[in-house]
Amino acid sequence: MGDFGCEPGPVWDEYDWERFLQLQDEKTEKYMELLERYLDDPQRDEIIAREMGWPEALDDDDWNAEVDALAHEDWRSNDEASENDQTLSEFDSFENHSLYRAAFALTIWIDQLFDQQAALQNEPAAVKLATHAALASAKLAAALSDDDADEIGMTIAYLKRALKAITISMDAAGQLLSNSSITAAQYAVLQRRLFTVRDGIISLMGDYRGEWRRRFGPESYRG
Repeated sequence: MGDFGCEPGPVWDEYDWERFLQLQDEKTEKYMELLERYLDDPQRDEIIAREMGWPEALDDDDWNAEVDALAHEDWRSNDEASENDQTLSEFDSFENHSLYRAAFALTIWIDQLFDQQAALQNEPAAVKLATHAALASAKLAAALSDDDADEIGMTIAYLKRALKAITISMDAAGQLLSNSSITAAQYAVLQRRLFTVRDGIISLMGDYRGEWRRRFGPESYRG
């Protein structure tokens, strides 16, 4: 299980991690709503701690740790994996992974498109495209930053989130073409980049699921 610093337990699969990440999303949304509501209140920290269910005895270090955990979704362990757990570790960092580089290049291309066509900044479909392309890149960074055996399930869960984000971007790109916000030539380039990232995510998910079955047995996978 994904209980860092606790006694070893069952390893979480992608579905366990997905439920956990959904709960974290809910806690993050609640925290941001409370922060916005009580931003100017002199008792803000105490009110938020009470509403979040955090112990009133939290000292400053504990408070900062709670907030940091919510503010940074990619909180996974940075411990080095053993040499036996390097089957999928072909790169020193996620920045060097070809899939992440393709996703990041996509966000740069979209930024350049916005620079060339300023009107797109006020177009809802364009904002959706840019936002979810950037989100896909962030989820890929989280997925690719650790290949530890105990966290393959979390890696797959992040990849699924990246796939969802890139799929939304693809839908937004189609909307931009249909309302003539971008040309057919621009759409062709955008579609090629989006499909490259999408297909890469699907392929990588298959690799990690295969590795899960190899390490933990076919019967352990619930897909």
